[in-house]
Amino acid sequence: ITNMDYESRVIYADSLLLLSLDLYLGKDHQFYIDFPEYIRQNNQKDHLIVDVAKSFVDLQMPPRQNRRFIDKIIAEGKKMYLLDAYLPKVSDREKIGYSQEKLDWALANEEQVWIYFIENKLLYSTDTQLNYRFIEDAPFSKFYMAQDNLSPGQIGVWIGWQIVRSFMENNDVSLQDLLKMDEEELFRKSKYKPRN
Repeated sequence: ITNMDYESRVIYADSLLLLSLDLYLGKDHQFYIDFPEYIRQNNQKDHLIVDVAKSFVDLQMPPRQNRRFIDKIIAEGKKMYLLDAYLPKVSDREKIGYSQEKLDWALANEEQVWIYFIENKLLYSTDTQLNYRFIEDAPFSKFYMAQDNLSPGQIGVWIGWQIVRSFMENNDVSLQDLLKMDEEELFRKSKYKPRN
């Protein structure tokens, strides 16, 4: 029991796996009445397997000191690609923790998001505010536009995931080599082209 600490849902340390079972009672459970919707939607027992897999992924990919936005989103994309490998039968929606509406938005607007990143010269930016706007878990991403609330949080993670998927479709690389690969090289070889 964690007193609803949703930041620490699953902890893997040494040979112990600690599960906060009080965070998987169903999104409509009375304990979560004050939680924001984007947090509540993942308080389901089906999401437990994703959180367990993420705890293993975090151990395999310790944080690096990436400064540029493109490097950060590709590093996050590598983590998501590992989830693809570990949980092939789990939906993209469940892996990234989006509602169906937010996933539909990400799919429909991938090209526009990519254009926004390019036109606003964000890819090679070292502005740490971009983490808050596009990488960290949030109810929506912050483009500073009227319809921001329609977008999902972590849209940078979504884009990084699609870049890594494109790279793996176009290159013959093992998972181990993928994890070691420099983000800039991966980006150049990804042939990423968002589709709508």
